[in-house]
Amino acid sequence: MLARPDPCGDSRLGCPAWAKPGRSQAAQFMRKKSILLLFGALFLSACSPRDFLTRRLAADLISASDPFKMPQQYVLQTGIVSNKDYISPEYATLQHHGWISATTVACSPGLAPPPCWDILLTPSGVDSVRTLVTAEETARPSFAIPVARREFVGITGISKQGNVADVDFTWKWIPLNEIGAALYSSDLRYKSTVGFRDYDDGWRIAIAQIAPRPVQTLDDALKNAEPTQ
Repeated sequence: MLARPDPCGDSRLGCPAWAKPGRSQAAQFMRKKSILLLFGALFLSACSPRDFLTRRLAADLISASDPFKMPQQYVLQTGIVSNKDYISPEYATLQHHGWISATTVACSPGLAPPPCWDILLTPSGVDSVRTLVTAEETARPSFAIPVARREFVGITGISKQGNVADVDFTWKWIPLNEIGAALYSSDLRYKSTVGFRDYDDGWRIAIAQIAPRPVQTLDDALKNAEPTQ
């Protein structure tokens, strides 16, 4: 049996790179690594960031949504109101801060049973709302005051079932002015659960009830929010 010639046997000719000890294995390893990196890049390029419902994706979609970013408004009704409306915590807070005054009056038709109350803005109340609403609006029987915005706190859990999921998250109010600070505490946290659905372009917040497994829209999730323990 003939022996294979040693390519490195003649020292005068030198040893080719492929025949040097260890070089062949190193070259094969680098080729395999390059192939794996290429396949990984192709796989990642074929995936959308929405293909996987991660906590980060859910947080980004919730905090960037219009319902979540919409400022909270408090509708203040002046003039004659029923006793049921007058005893609400909001009226008590506004009166405590000296922004409104109230006197008992005869009830208008449809506001029985008595007593009824005539609500007026005090001079302090006028000063507080004049930078928030126009003079035309304050002359109306009721007007909306922007008082707070929501701030996202974090995702607390994701429960998936097929192409739908329930996402639990917490948030809090950030007052926009002194009236908002009186009505909405920034220390209180709220918890909500919103539905997500895996569409053809990836995961998105559900915009309607999905049969046979209904989920909660973001509007309903914020409306049904509960204070955390």
